[in-house]
Formats: sequence, C-alpha cells, structure tokens
Amino acid sequence: MKHTIRFVKLFVIIMAVSSINAIAASKTAVKELICEYHTNPLGIDIQKPRLSWQILSSEDNVLQTAYEIKVTNQAGKGKMIWNSGKVTSSQSVNVPYEGPALKSMQRVYWQVRVWDNKNKASEWSAPASWEMGILEPDSWKASWISMDSEKDIKGSKPCQYLRKEFTTAKKIQSARVYVTSLGLYQLFLNGKKVSTDLFTPGWTSYKNRIQYQTYDVTPMVQSKNVMGAILGDGWYRGNIGFQGQHAYYGNRLALLAQLQVTYSDGTTETIGTDTSWKASNGPITESDIYNGETYDARKDMPGWAAAGFDDSQWGKVAVVEQSKKI
Repeated sequence: MKHTIRFVKLFVIIMAVSSINAIAASKTAVKELICEYHTNPLGIDIQKPRLSWQILSSEDNVLQTAYEIKVTNQAGKGKMIWNSGKVTSSQSVNVPYEGPALKSMQRVYWQVRVWDNKNKASEWSAPASWEMGILEPDSWKASWISMDSEKDIKGSKPCQYLRKEFTTAKKIQSARVYVTSLGLYQLFLNGKKVSTDLFTPGWTSYKNRIQYQTYDVTPMVQSKNVMGAILGDGWYRGNIGFQGQHAYYGNRLALLAQLQVTYSDGTTETIGTDTSWKASNGPITESDIYNGETYDARKDMPGWAAAGFDDSQWGKVAVVEQSKKI
C-alpha cells in the first residue's frame, strides 16, 4: 500500500513538472526576423525598409493580435532610435520602418514582441540588424575610373585589369566595400574574390539606373592590401539584341568601388577608385555575354591582385564622367 501511495505521489509530481514545462514551452516566440526579405542585410537603400517576422508556439490556434518594434543603435541595448509602441494588428510581413531618416552606411538593430489571441505577450525576439547603403551621391567619395587608353579594336575588346595597393595601421572593427561598374566586374581583395556573385552589377537601363553591391570584407583586410578588379563588356558594351548590336549602352567600361574601413577606436578610412589606381590588359582577350570568352594563358599574371606584384609596366587610369545617382 505504501508503495502504491509513493507511486501516486511520484506520478503527481511528474505530471505537475510536465505541466509547468508544457506551459513554459507554450509561450509564443518571435523568430526569423528579416528586412527586405534578407537576414541582417547590408546596403539597404530605401528610407523605410520593410520588416517581417514569424511567430512560433507549441499550442494550436495561436494568432498574433498586436506587435511592438524597437530599433536601437546597438544590439539589444543602446540608444533608442524608434519604438512603434503597441500596434493592434495581425500584420507580420512587410511592416515599414517609420522612424527618423537613417544615414548612409548606418547600422541599426531591431527586435519585435507580439501579443497573441489569448492576450499573452511574448518575450522580445533576439536582435536582428540591417545596414543602410550609400543613399546620396555625395556619399560616394570614389570616382568612376577606366584605362587611360584602349586599343581601337572593332568588336569585343580585352578585359581591363585594375589594381590599387594600400595599407591599414590600426585594428579593424568592420570593412564594407560598395562597388558597381559600366560593364561586368569581378572584385578581388588580397587575391581572393570578395563574393561568389556572377554577372554583377546586373543588367539595367544604364542611362537611368545602375545597381551596386555591398559586401562585408572585414576578415579579408590585412595590414598590406591590394584591391583589384576585372572589367568585361557584358550587356553594357557587348553584343546584344537580335541584330547583334554592339556597345548599345556605351563604349567605355568603368569601375566605381569604395572600401569603408571602421577601426576599433571609432575612426574611419575610405579607399576608393581614383587616379592612383593602375590598369592593364591581361589573359582575357575577349569576353562577351553571347560569344563567350577567350583566355590566352601566355598572358597570365599570377598574383596580380595580391601584394608584392610588380605593376611597374602597368598604365594609368582616367576618371570617367558618369553620374553617381545610382
């Protein structure tokens, strides 16, 4: 009989603990925070980014009835930039940021909490972030550059190889590179591609709009550095259309690249495309969207995008007049 009583007591304790755990587990949680359909994106260039999230619960029929968003300048703390207050709404997709206008390259952090249809409030979500891109033309300190002179060849011309050596003397907190081109580009930092993206910056109506990309290159920056790029004709200067039109958008390739380095002491440094860069042709003698690529291995230049390469035979670059409203 005593064993039976002990068993019953143990069973009651187990059930009570299980119930407590079930109640704890049934709390609504906010997960999967995204901004403009990306997780912790860089280079956001609209003033009111759209924010989305998901709610999770172990219970059935749990619905969001209200939300609150807070945006700060540090993860989970720091100065409050915007607080939506409690908003009665089931919306959890593409909720616009309604705070003060943000500046170029500004990074902010955001969190969400929600109320469900049982009037229970969730905990604040883990912090997520987004970082603004270059919003005004004046924030581009770099210049559009191209080879000072190209061979006058009809049809596809050889790719341009561009490079710039620079040094950093302090501990780095973060580094971002903002880059675009007339034509297609591949960007390198210390001999490695900064991204696996292809056909950048993409095909647009170049006279009206040019896309640029933003990359986090913090772990790639060293004390001695080289930033390099290859430019190809792409849609801009290559063969395009049913009639094989050539150089439909323009006849001169150009690169616009800006590396923004933030040091641990809070100071910043900008390394951008300017007349200090050097240029050369290389082993890619033809590059076309439709006709493919010709690579002459006899003209290979091992290490051209790394420090220590001898570029004494390389030529100058020239600044190209092109709008920075991109």
